[in-house]
Amino acid sequence: MTLPPAIAAQPSTSRGRLHAEPDSGPRGPRDAFQRDRDRIVHSVAFRRLRHKTQVFVAPDGDHYRVRLTHSIEVAQIGRTIARALGLNEDLTEALCLAHDLGHPPFGHAGEDALDDALRTKGGFDHNGHTLRLLTRLETPYAEFDGLNLSWETLEGLAKHNGPVAQPKWALAEVDRELGLELGAWPSLEAQVAALADDIAYDNHDIDDGLRAGILPLGALLEQPFVARHWEAIERRWPDLPLDRKVKALVRDQIGTMAGDLLAETRRRVAEAGAETLEDVRSAGRPLAGFSGGLADEERGLKRFLHANLYNAPPLQPVRAEAQRVVTNLADAYLANPRLLPDAWHRGDDDLSTARNVADYVAGMTDPFAIKRHEALVGPVSLPEKF
Repeated sequence: MTLPPAIAAQPSTSRGRLHAEPDSGPRGPRDAFQRDRDRIVHSVAFRRLRHKTQVFVAPDGDHYRVRLTHSIEVAQIGRTIARALGLNEDLTEALCLAHDLGHPPFGHAGEDALDDALRTKGGFDHNGHTLRLLTRLETPYAEFDGLNLSWETLEGLAKHNGPVAQPKWALAEVDRELGLELGAWPSLEAQVAALADDIAYDNHDIDDGLRAGILPLGALLEQPFVARHWEAIERRWPDLPLDRKVKALVRDQIGTMAGDLLAETRRRVAEAGAETLEDVRSAGRPLAGFSGGLADEERGLKRFLHANLYNAPPLQPVRAEAQRVVTNLADAYLANPRLLPDAWHRGDDDLSTARNVADYVAGMTDPFAIKRHEALVGPVSLPEKF
C-alpha cells in the first residue's frame, strides 16, 4: 500500500535552485530530482568515496565495503522502500548517494581528528561539509560554484537525521543562503534515506566484521534480533556452509528491517492524518521509522557493533594511526599555509586559512592522505592485514 500521493516530494513543485536553469536542452528530458541524482553521480566527491574508509582502513582484500559501495547499497535499499511507499525514488536515491560525500579520510576516526584540530575555528562535521561540497567546492559549471542542486535535495541532506538545532559553521553558512528550515522535519524521502543508511551499515558491517575475523560470531548470536534470524536459517539449511549462512543472515535481516519500516511508516502516517508534504514537515516527529520492538533491537545491535567491531582492540592501533595522520596534516597546513596547492589559497586571515585547510584535508582519500603525510611529516604505519 502506497501513501497519499501528495505526501511525496514532486519535482514539478520544487522550490527550485539557487541559480535558475532551464529544465530542457541537450542533456535530455530529466526532471529536477533526476538531474540532482545524476550530478551527484558525476561529481568528483562521489568518485573519491572509492578510496575512503567505511570500517576498515587499508583493508585486507577487495571485498570489504568502502564509502562508495556503502553509498550504492544505501541507495538500493532507499529506492526500494521509496517505491513501495509511493515516494519520489529519484530524490531518495540522490539523498542516499550523497549522504556521505563530506567524510574526510579514514571515516569517523579522521572526522574526530579534523574536528579536534580545528576546534578553535569552528570545528568540522561531515554532514555540514557535504553541503559545502555540493554548494561551493564542486565546480563543474561555468556559471556558478557547486552543483546547484534543488532545494529539496539540499534540505534533505541537511536534515536527514532530523531537525538541527545548533548547526556548525558550514551548515549554518549554507542555511543562511538557502533557508533550509533546519528546525522542521524533512521530507519522507530524507527520513527514508537516513533509515536506509542504518539498515545498510547495521547489516553490511556484520558481514565485513565476520569476514575480517574481528567480530565474534558467538557473541553476535547472543543478540536477539540476530539469533532469531540465524535459528530460522539453521532450520531451513542446516548443512549450508558458514559463509553462505552469513550471507543469508544479512539478506534476511535487511528484509525484516525494510518490511518493519514500511509497516510502521504507513501506521504513523495514518495516525498523524498526514496527507501532504507540508503535513510531514510540520508533524513534530518523524513519520518514517521502525516499530518500537524492532527499534529497541536495532539500538541493541548498534551498541554491540560499537563495542565489538568499531571499538574492537585490533582496530584501535589503526584508528590511532589514522587520527595521527589527519591531525599532523591539519597542523602542518595550519602552521604553513603555503604548503597548500595554489587553488586553496582563498583569503589570508586565520579563519579563511582554517577553512581552506579543512576543505583540502577533508577532500583527501585515504591513500592520498598517507602520501601527503609521508611527504610532509614522515612515515605512516598502517597494517596491510588485520
